[in-house]
Amino acid sequence: MSTEVKVPVLGESITEATLGQWLKKPGEAVAIDEPIASLETDKVAVEVPSPVAGIMGAYAVEEGATVNVGAVIGSIDAGTGASSPAATPVAAAAAVAPAVATTAALAPAAEAENSDLPLSPAVRRLVLELGIDPSKIKGTGKDGRLTKEDVVAAAKGAPAPSADAPAAATPTTQATAARQEERVKMTRLRQTIAKRLKSAQDTAALLTTFNDVDMSAVIEARATYKDLFEKKHGVRLGFMGFFTKAVALAARDVPAVNAKIEGDEIVYHNYLDVSVAVSAPNGLVVPVVRNADAMSFAQIEKAIGDFGAKAKAGTLTMDDMSGGTFTISNGGVFGSLMSTPIINPPQSAVLGLHRIEDRAVVRDGQVVVRPMMYLALSYDHRLIDGREAVTFLKIVKEAIEDPTRLLIDL
Repeated sequence: MSTEVKVPVLGESITEATLGQWLKKPGEAVAIDEPIASLETDKVAVEVPSPVAGIMGAYAVEEGATVNVGAVIGSIDAGTGASSPAATPVAAAAAVAPAVATTAALAPAAEAENSDLPLSPAVRRLVLELGIDPSKIKGTGKDGRLTKEDVVAAAKGAPAPSADAPAAATPTTQATAARQEERVKMTRLRQTIAKRLKSAQDTAALLTTFNDVDMSAVIEARATYKDLFEKKHGVRLGFMGFFTKAVALAARDVPAVNAKIEGDEIVYHNYLDVSVAVSAPNGLVVPVVRNADAMSFAQIEKAIGDFGAKAKAGTLTMDDMSGGTFTISNGGVFGSLMSTPIINPPQSAVLGLHRIEDRAVVRDGQVVVRPMMYLALSYDHRLIDGREAVTFLKIVKEAIEDPTRLLIDL
């Protein structure tokens, strides 16, 4: 007796997904509610739980296939199998022989392809590119799965090849291998990101205005109160709380940056839902901190920290990602000096934060060194005038340089 495994409801307006990865092989034991497959939607990765306990049956669709909500993708057979069936010695020898005959340098790639570990497409590609044996890496993701960060860290810490190790191939073969190409299908999330960014460029009248901000006051406040803050609230005091509060303050005076265009109407929001760009294994995602204007510093920092952890583990939900009236993107964590971020439709503006670095500036006629950051506001010029954009950035700058303004609403 078999039980069908169907694509679950994925969220409002989501009717299809891509089967990104099977997490269980036919013949392996499966517990009830244990993830057996990973689906990629336009926004997030969704795991498919087993409806019953039993043995993983045959796949109805292969990885990379597009599936509709409610479609049958596999089955769970009755039984209590303990592990995946082992390959026969003859089959194992046949599988290993070609790799040995080709070159020892291909071993990590073969291990990645044949690994029993559940690897996401992005992680599998990185393992192949770096030539790392995934079975020797301890995963930090959900259920011990490998993340891209795990693979990169393992590659950085990998010892150099022994000097007396035999050459993997002749110089001619090495030269040929160095010019190999690999084609990897874009994930559904990456395809959606590409379409939305291009659509924003094609539809909106994008313009970016810049300012710089002296971070001395915020840095001093964090240094003074970070230990007390963490002890009381159980979360670190970061920069995002200050900037989110500053954005809320500025949006009250310049409401257009927190608005959107619908047809021939402008929709103004009396609340601030901040989309915070965070890095996930499959690309940049933007979970939403709702009613950020009414939240405390601790609530903002905790919400962002929770989203970051969920993004790394691949557990962000559709509700986490939906909505948002304004975006803050912090390229500074990656070392960016300056950028022109693209708005996240239907939003009309995005604030880009960048790295902090000591620069010479003039204060009271004297050249002094201050920790400075460039701010960039990209906006839809159809809705937001240049004067409004400049005013918005000026208010943010003043609030960061004098955080007392955040407390007395100036």
